[in-house]
Formats: sequence, C-alpha cells, structure tokens
Amino acid sequence: MNTKKLRQKILDLAIHGKLVSQAPADEPASALLQRIRVEKERLIKEGKIKRSRKSTKTSDTPHYPQDVPFEVPEGWAWTTVNNISKSIIYGVSESAKSEGKYKLLRITDIQNNKVDWETVPFTDFDDDKVASYILYDGDIVFARTGATAGKSYLIKGLSQKAIYASYLIRVQTFDLILPEYVKLFFESGYYWEQIELTSVGIGQPNVNGTILGSLNIPLPPFAEQKRIVIEIDRWLSLLEQIEQGKANLQIAIKQTKSKILDLAIHGKLVP
Repeated sequence: MNTKKLRQKILDLAIHGKLVSQAPADEPASALLQRIRVEKERLIKEGKIKRSRKSTKTSDTPHYPQDVPFEVPEGWAWTTVNNISKSIIYGVSESAKSEGKYKLLRITDIQNNKVDWETVPFTDFDDDKVASYILYDGDIVFARTGATAGKSYLIKGLSQKAIYASYLIRVQTFDLILPEYVKLFFESGYYWEQIELTSVGIGQPNVNGTILGSLNIPLPPFAEQKRIVIEIDRWLSLLEQIEQGKANLQIAIKQTKSKILDLAIHGKLVP
C-alpha cells in the first residue's frame, strides 16, 4: 500500500468537500467571512493589526477565483489566505545562542513535520519589539526559501516563549478559522500547485508573504472544519499505524535474513 498517495488523496477529498457530509444547519462560510471582515476592520481601526497592501476595506462581495479550480459544496466559499489571517509576518534576523530569553525556531528545526523543542537554540531580542514575533499554539510557519520552500508547520505544545527566524513566515488566522484545517490545506495537492505556479526565483524557489496571502483556499463552514479535522486525524492515525507496521516488518525481515546467514556460515542451516 502506498500510504503517501493515500494520504494525499484523503487531503484532496477533504478540501473538495468530499470527506465528510455537509449539514444544512451549519452557518455558511460566507457568513463566517463577513464576521471576519468586520473583526479585521475593528482591529485595524484600533491599530492592533495593519491592513495588507492588497486588501481593501470591508466588502460584502465574496472572493471568487477568476478561474475556479473546482466546485465546492453549498455553504462553502472561496477566499484567500490573506482574508482569513490576522497577520502574515517574516521572522527576525537574530543569531542562535546556547542560552537566551527566547527559543529561536529555524527552518532546520522542522523535520518531518515535527519540532524537538529541546534542541531548538535560544536568542535574545528587544523586549519592546518581541510581542510581534512571539509564537503561539495555532500559528503556522512557512519556509520561504530553499529546498523546503512552501512547507509549513503548525505550532502546538509550546511550553516556553519562542520566536522565529527570518527564513520563516508566520500566519496567524482569526479565531473563527480552525488553524488545523488551514494546515491540512497547506499540505494538499491544490496548495502545492499554486506554490509551483507562483513561487519566484531561479534554481531554488522562494515564497514571499504576498504570494502566500494571495493563495486561494476553499473554506467550509466552521462546524464542518471541525468534522474534517477529526476525520483527517482518524485517517492519518491509521496510516501511521500502517507505516509503523511496514517498518517493523522490514526490520523483522532484515533480522531473519541475518539470522539465516549466520546459521549458514556456522553450518547449522541444514542437518
């Protein structure tokens, strides 16, 4: 069984609205986006966030890509990463240290969608400016350059204050959006198609904040986002068990071959 292809198929079914059933009683995504627009305008007026260069003042007109890549179920809506994000910000250019006030998350600390926070280095940073770069559970960081450009990591299980390095971009979504759903979108085939079409640079691709914010994302109702995330977690847990079983089988085969060879060279394989 090719678990990688199956995983990709499950993710693609999820963002097409074909993994879980729709519920007519769910608040539609269009209403969700309207509430986000109102909240964004309030935060901008209060000076808590800045208006992005490409965003316009609150509009009742939902975003719809010029060329719709695929149809989404009733109750869903097309939008952009920028429209569901409080902020999309580059990290800091600080040196890693063995000691310091804050953990400094770097691209190299993210391996196989995991971070070993014990090995993440420290850094010092101006306390008056650090608030803009502090990481929180639910933040999503992206590699913006190099071989891993476009790959993302969902921050979770933070036990100490951490900031992120300059080769990462952080996306903070509004509370009305499940970051777990957004993260699974960032692993879908459609996301990577957009990255390949829009990334810049010769040789090694680069993904900047403008590109990231402009990406189209199919958005389900909030209640359906929850159902999708639960179902995805169930499937990925099963796939992980299968992969572990395959790994254990390979180990057993290798050990068996080694044992047979050992018996053979000692003349104990046949009577």
